[in-house]
Amino acid sequence: MVDGGLRGSVLGQLGHVMPFFDRTIDAILITNPDSDHIGGFIDILKRYKVDYIIEPGTHSPSATYKSVETESNTKELKKIIARRGMNIVLDKENNVYIQVLFPDKDVSTYSTNDGSIVAKLVYGKTSIMLQGDAPQKTERYLLTLDKKELDSDILKVGHHGSRTSTSKEYVDALSPDYAVISCGLDNKYGHPHKETVNTLDKLNVPILRTDLLGRITFISDGNNLIRTE
Repeated sequence: MVDGGLRGSVLGQLGHVMPFFDRTIDAILITNPDSDHIGGFIDILKRYKVDYIIEPGTHSPSATYKSVETESNTKELKKIIARRGMNIVLDKENNVYIQVLFPDKDVSTYSTNDGSIVAKLVYGKTSIMLQGDAPQKTERYLLTLDKKELDSDILKVGHHGSRTSTSKEYVDALSPDYAVISCGLDNKYGHPHKETVNTLDKLNVPILRTDLLGRITFISDGNNLIRTE
């Protein structure tokens, strides 16, 4: 499970995609420790058996972050600090894994956004780029490292569609079939910003927004990604 949203928002959604009797989650990945990314994990850790937590190594002074840390320490969960080059295997037989692209260094002193995990979820020939809140300077850095590895079928748009992410050059390199923007209806930040929407429109990338559509679901068979209603 990648990020947990604000507290109180995720349990109901899990009920739509997981059987009611399944109370296990292999791993939770925290792209950054801001409350809008980890709040829901407080409830998850109380109600589900989680095997391990993947984090970028950044920290937050918030009570929400401290609650998640306390709950995970109480349950003695294994913690993995994400680093570039890691392939976190989810299903070896079917070639399902998470490829960590950033951070590639110690980011413990970085701001939560600057240290955000960028990772690609890969299943066979299909892939989804998970941006967290990574800003454009991280995008530019990734372009210098290996532009070819960025190609993805779906872009989970960075920072909820903020203008601070989603540069034209980066989207060009990804060449996604869809861009998914996770943001709340009438949110106080005005996400997604006009600049981001314009960039995606100019590159003819279809946009799917949770504030307008609610839960957005894709199914992959390892060869194709299909959106379901």
